[in-house]
Amino acid sequence: MKLEELKCVSENVDIEAYIEFREDVKTKMEHPEWLGNFTKEEIEDLLKEESKIWVYFDGEIPVCSMMFIPATEKSCNKFNIDKDYKLVGDYGPMFVNFDYLGNGLQYQMLKVEDHYLLDNGYKYASSTIHPDNIFSINNFIKDNFEQIGFREFSRGPRNIYFKEL
Repeated sequence: MKLEELKCVSENVDIEAYIEFREDVKTKMEHPEWLGNFTKEEIEDLLKEESKIWVYFDGEIPVCSMMFIPATEKSCNKFNIDKDYKLVGDYGPMFVNFDYLGNGLQYQMLKVEDHYLLDNGYKYASSTIHPDNIFSINNFIKDNFEQIGFREFSRGPRNIYFKEL
C-alpha cells in the first residue's frame, strides 16, 4: 500500500478525532507507553507554533498519522543536539492502524516528513524512540538516522536519533 493511494488530511485536522485514533491504536499496542500522550490543549499549542499533523485515510478509516514539531532551544539542549534549533525539526508521534501494519507506511511517512522539512528550510531531523521498539528503530536507521544518545523521560527510556537532511 502506498501513502499516495490514501486521502491525506494535513490542514484543519480534527484534533479530537486524531486523539481518538491515537488512543485506539494504543489499546492494541503491547506497549502503549511507547506512543506519546499529548493532550488536546498541548496539540493546539503545538499547532500554533508551526507543528503539523498528517492523517491518512482509506475512505473514512484512519490508517496512519505523523506529526512534525519544530525544535526549540530547550529540546535541542535536552537531546544534546549542538545545532541551531531553528534548523532542527522533530519527528513527533507516528502510528499506524493495526489493520494496516506490514505495508511499510511508517517508512513512507518518514520520507514525506523528510521532504516537508527540506521544503521548509530545515537541515536536521531528530526523534526519540523506546529502545525496545525495534520496528521503528529499523525504519529510522533505514532513513539514515543515527542514534546519538539515550535519555530517561517521564514516559520511559528513549534512544535519541538524529540526521542531517
